[in-house]
Amino acid sequence: MITKEEVLKIAKLAKLSVNNDEIDMLIEDMSKIIEYADAINTVTEDEDTEVEFYNINNSSNAFNEDIVIDSYDRDEILKNREGGEKGYFVIRKRQRG
Repeated sequence: MITKEEVLKIAKLAKLSVNNDEIDMLIEDMSKIIEYADAINTVTEDEDTEVEFYNINNSSNAFNEDIVIDSYDRDEILKNREGGEKGYFVIRKRQRG
């Protein structure tokens, strides 16, 4: 069972704000996730059990075919932007805060 302190620590590491109303729900959800992972670990540790997890949703090729399309000319794009240099856009460095 996961504790309130563990939920708060995970939320802090993930930079998430969690209010008191959500903590009990998160404890329950995280406990279910851990139980599920433990169940999977016990199945895969047993050498006599063969479990196939491949294609459990019966989905077929979920990828789109790569299609090459014409793009805009780089010089045409850069002509509308101040500061375009050597084929690149110049951007400011992101400030960490």
